[in-house]
Amino acid sequence: MQYKDYYKILGVSRDAKPEDIRKAYRKLAKQYHPDINKDSGAEEKYKEINEAYEVLKDPEKRQKYDTLGMNWQQGQDFTPPPGWQHVEFGGNMGGDMGGFSDFFQTLFGSGGLGDLFSGSRTHYQQRPMRRDSEVDLTLSLEDIFRGGTYNLVLNGSKGKRNLSVRLPKGITEGSQIKLPGKSEGGGDIYVNIHIKPNTNFEVSQYDLTREIRVPAWDAVLGKDINLDTITGSVTVKMPPGIQDGQKLRLRGKGLPKRDGTNGDLFVKIRIDIPRHLTQKQKDLWQELAKLG
Repeated sequence: MQYKDYYKILGVSRDAKPEDIRKAYRKLAKQYHPDINKDSGAEEKYKEINEAYEVLKDPEKRQKYDTLGMNWQQGQDFTPPPGWQHVEFGGNMGGDMGGFSDFFQTLFGSGGLGDLFSGSRTHYQQRPMRRDSEVDLTLSLEDIFRGGTYNLVLNGSKGKRNLSVRLPKGITEGSQIKLPGKSEGGGDIYVNIHIKPNTNFEVSQYDLTREIRVPAWDAVLGKDINLDTITGSVTVKMPPGIQDGQKLRLRGKGLPKRDGTNGDLFVKIRIDIPRHLTQKQKDLWQELAKLG
């Protein structure tokens, strides 16, 4: 069995504060989430990140994990001290340990770290602890804009559960929704919100950016252009002489905020330069060049 360095997996120091651990987890969970990252090995990395966070977010489990010491290295062969497998860890991990590594299950499953701290091999019982849990939920821009409720399916030790998650105004990438008392351990469920990549819009908090390409002559002369936004179709007035990369701002056409207003939509102009010209077109461009 190989030792797992949970601090190294999350990229934090051993004296990292809980908020730093949470921040590192959320960044990595977003990067490797199977709905977002389709690279080979991303799903396995995502499971490893969640396992590390499961230990380091819990003060009791983190303390007992730290007692193993700092001399172990990631991937190094690890053998539990004799006799420690005979002690129950207290039954507060829930019934289903599926998805976690052998290393995790050895420490926190039906046998575990209890022997390292009890000083004997006597079986004992702990009072069940309230356990919070976290789950990632990836939504489309349309889901976030509409709000309402979302049906979330969770797999637990007792099978599948359906939970209704109310999507309030003001959620965006990195937001967290609390479901009080809905965890199997009697605690709360924290739903971490991620936004599904969109082919038309880039998201920055509540603001959206959309890139459009226009012919060079429209950029020079100016033109009204029809544009699909998250709220519907609008007409945008492009002023004459607009430059490549310049942005037009459409106020209130972004995502909903908590105060009832909306973020903005920025339209980024990209100018298409023609690659193939007829002789007549070349003559006209040369004439324009002479005019300055």
